[in-house]
Amino acid sequence: MSVVLYFTGTKNNFTWQGIEIHKYGDKELEGVTRQVIIGPQDQSSNFAVRYFRLEPGTSSNLERHSHEHGVVVMHGHARLQLNDDLIDLKTYDSIFISGDDLHQFTAMGNEPFGFLCVVPAK
Repeated sequence: MSVVLYFTGTKNNFTWQGIEIHKYGDKELEGVTRQVIIGPQDQSSNFAVRYFRLEPGTSSNLERHSHEHGVVVMHGHARLQLNDDLIDLKTYDSIFISGDDLHQFTAMGNEPFGFLCVVPAK
């Protein structure tokens, strides 16, 4: 079944009609949220598209997974720790994170950092 999801947000506050905003992280990190735009709720059997928002100065979990990630920065600036490297990111940068790579995003500056992340279906 195909689905169209309508964007209802603004430049720095992305939301999609009918998509819940969830706290993110093992410990529900303060200032970090996640939306599953396309995923199991749509009967997607091959991938999920998620949107993450980090408030200024916050970070995602420092983690590694067996699955790979495709990331596109939608707004803001961040520093990505990718294994032993620190990489500065800006709007529209794209990143491929291989399976088992250690990674963490930290929002830099005074505005929120938001990105789309595509992962295999679980």
